[in-house]
Amino acid sequence: MIEKPKTTQKLKRGVPLLPSLFTVGNLFCGHYSLIATLQGEYAQAAMAIGIGMVADILDGRLARMTDSESAFGGAFDSLADVLTFGIAPATLMFSWALSDLERIGWMVSFFFLACSAARLARFMVHTGNHDRRYFVGLPAPSAAAMLAAMAFYSPTRVTAPALSYGVVAMVVMLAILMVSKVRYRSFKNIDLRARHPYPRVAIFAIGFALVANAPQTVLLLMAAIYLASGPIEKLWYQLRRRQHSLSKVGTVDYHDDLEHATIDRSDKTP
Repeated sequence: MIEKPKTTQKLKRGVPLLPSLFTVGNLFCGHYSLIATLQGEYAQAAMAIGIGMVADILDGRLARMTDSESAFGGAFDSLADVLTFGIAPATLMFSWALSDLERIGWMVSFFFLACSAARLARFMVHTGNHDRRYFVGLPAPSAAAMLAAMAFYSPTRVTAPALSYGVVAMVVMLAILMVSKVRYRSFKNIDLRARHPYPRVAIFAIGFALVANAPQTVLLLMAAIYLASGPIEKLWYQLRRRQHSLSKVGTVDYHDDLEHATIDRSDKTP
């Protein structure tokens, strides 16, 4: 009987730790974002949330690729997400744009935090019970990324009341979308081990080039496009569904007319 090398056995025992290491990185990003926000470094706080989003994506991918998904890993990931994509962006928004609104400011930031926690809890409970191609409701990392992109685009503290109320509207809209039934594409069906990966490599290269050239503008635009994709796709689906139902009604009416016409002719037949 051939024994497996000890190095291979150690590697297999160590593989399940890799997703948890990225989760720890996600947790660290959320913690650092809070510290940067308290020091008034809004650009650094926003970047930490963005890096935490990348770490969150990688830990899930690694868990699925290494077949090391577990209840502990899911719970640990959700707790880290509450900090990085709930507490950190809510605190960032309050300090960056909402603190001058006093009670309205902290109530709106808390509303975002509560909705993000509810969104993450719903995701953890319903994992495996829905189409993996879609998220039900705006993902909390995407909502946090939109807020972080706004602060990263203009890291100077917002003092104009009109702009502050504009941020209030955005924060409330994101919070509602997180707990809504609007579906967003998850992109989990993208096969990174495809036989012809060259188009995907080219797309990633173009994306990296654009981000490197104008990171503030491109990241804000990407976050806004994904934010709008859910409602636009839902509206498009409803329009197509309505057109389909109207076409079915027209077909039924046409057949009914033919039937009545046949009956009328039969009545006139001697």
